[in-house]
Amino acid sequence: MRYIFIITIFFSSFLFSQELKVIADAFDTDQAKGISIFEGHVNIIKKNDELNASKVTIYTDAKNQPTKFIALGDVSFKIVTKEGARYRGTAGKVIYLPKKSEYHFYTNVYLKQIDKKKEIQGDEVILNVITGKARAKGLKKEPVIMIFNITDENQEEKK
Repeated sequence: MRYIFIITIFFSSFLFSQELKVIADAFDTDQAKGISIFEGHVNIIKKNDELNASKVTIYTDAKNQPTKFIALGDVSFKIVTKEGARYRGTAGKVIYLPKKSEYHFYTNVYLKQIDKKKEIQGDEVILNVITGKARAKGLKKEPVIMIFNITDENQEEKK
């Protein structure tokens, strides 16, 4: 049976008091250390953002406010920035830092900006959801790949 955890009280003021919903097969916590571990088909939803993984560890401070999320194993995500840019993608590992509003994606990262049809592939990508800025690094043997859809002005004029 799947356990459902809605952590609105525990994370009550998380990012402007938005509701944070966590669904997982298993849950373990150590409040003294400020660690909550969710395992098995983990699904986290916060407003328009969604994160799916095999395991998510959430670290909190003394006031039970989240300071870091670490998602591992077949991570997929959908993110909307403050400016409304929509991203989706996959990675082997994702770290989210709520105080910086930054996602750090690692290992076989594929990030697609849906509304602009831009794609980034690399081994490390950082996305700030407030500024919308992204940085990427490739492996030593593999470059970062960016794909843009460019409209040919001549083709547009013919239409």
